[in-house]
Amino acid sequence: MPDSTFDPNRRALLGAAAATFLLAVSRTGLAADNQIVALRIWPSSTYTRITLESGSAIQYKQFTLANPSRLVIDLQGVQLNGVLKDISGQITKADPFIANARAGQFAPDTVRLVLELKTDVKPQAFTLAPVAEYKHRLVVDLYPASGVQDDPLLALLQDYNKGKLEQPPTQIKPKSKNSDRPIVVMLDPGHGGEDPGAIGLQGNREKDVVLKIGHQLKQLIDAEPNMKAYMTRSDDVFIPLGVRVAKARKLNADLFVSIHADAAPNRAARGSSVFALSEKGATSAFAKALAQTQNDSDLIGGVKIGSKDKYLAHTLLDLTQTATINDSLKLGKTVLGQLGGLNKLHKNAVEQAGFAVLKAPDIPSILVETAFISNPEEEQRLITAEFQQQMANAIFSGVKNYFASGAALAARA
Repeated sequence: MPDSTFDPNRRALLGAAAATFLLAVSRTGLAADNQIVALRIWPSSTYTRITLESGSAIQYKQFTLANPSRLVIDLQGVQLNGVLKDISGQITKADPFIANARAGQFAPDTVRLVLELKTDVKPQAFTLAPVAEYKHRLVVDLYPASGVQDDPLLALLQDYNKGKLEQPPTQIKPKSKNSDRPIVVMLDPGHGGEDPGAIGLQGNREKDVVLKIGHQLKQLIDAEPNMKAYMTRSDDVFIPLGVRVAKARKLNADLFVSIHADAAPNRAARGSSVFALSEKGATSAFAKALAQTQNDSDLIGGVKIGSKDKYLAHTLLDLTQTATINDSLKLGKTVLGQLGGLNKLHKNAVEQAGFAVLKAPDIPSILVETAFISNPEEEQRLITAEFQQQMANAIFSGVKNYFASGAALAARA
């Protein structure tokens, strides 16, 4: 009997079987990479964001249908799985744009998502490369098709995502001194939506804590005669850093206060801090690292490629920046003094670094790190209504003290 090892026919059959096996393995691996591993929907009064996450770049097509109004998204090279089937479970009654949603295997290599809409929308879709803990993402933002002209802040957000905030203003218009105009304070609860910010040992998220503090602080300011507060975000939504700055300038704000809850690799780190912008570099390695973390918010939250930082970069050219930073340091000092009565201070002086969100050229701006959410003890304090109210009170007192000074009056001129 001939040795089968050297049988050319048998060898050919074995080779074909091996090739088929390897191709199957290859396709299995590719299919695994193409699978949608997460689907998140962030409804808000400003816009609704749908995010799909996959191990590889997501190929897609989108179009709208009428009667009834629907948005269709075809995901190519994707198989229907439990994540996609659950899309209807993520739709809330409070969503101002989406009434219902469903997913189905439209073709052997295409999953179709159908979003039933409550109103006409202007969808914008873009992809994001992996960053931090996120894989490849497809982002679909739903903006209202009408009413933008009545909402200039929403128009800012739309223009930012379209890359229309690329040109610098031809001239920075100084604020007119008007005693009848209320003092306008823009409050900026950090992070939001896709960007949770720092996460404590018990799973508490920075974005949730600072939003609650922001709402408390807004109530205090609005109750004060001749003062008015606005928020860059009032719910769990991602707002790009450039739009946060643009909102403050659009409303002719007198102050900008960004609210955060810090994190550090060393869980023993604790205390409150206040930061201002620096044109020349950070005042410490800690401040530099923190600024980089905060500036990465656009990458994590999801900003369309090509629009990031172009508006912010131009604002630094303004000649009023140095004077504004000096006023920011004065504001920071008064707020830091109040925080010291509530919590241990991480640093006894206002620190500086290149925080993108503090780059309004004509608005004194500070970033308040309320406490370290990475510290187990401070995390527990941060999630209590009592500490949130006390923190709001402390920041409010610092703001009032600042406006009681002659420097603040000069800044409004």
